[in-house]
Amino acid sequence: MSDLIVAFGLVLVIEGLLWALSPELGRQLLAVASATPEASLRKAGWVAVAIGALVVWMVRG
Repeated sequence: MSDLIVAFGLVLVIEGLLWALSPELGRQLLAVASATPEASLRKAGWVAVAIGALVVWMVRG
């Protein structure tokens, strides 16, 4: 469970850096995401979950 909390914290750090360093890039990414079909976003989300779980499993292995 602690790995999940740490991973969530790192996601917030990365997202915060995106907005702090380049707000315009963040706006562009949001525009692209809003124009992307829901099914594609859902698939991308599941792929990200699988990759993230694999990385944590390999590191903590």
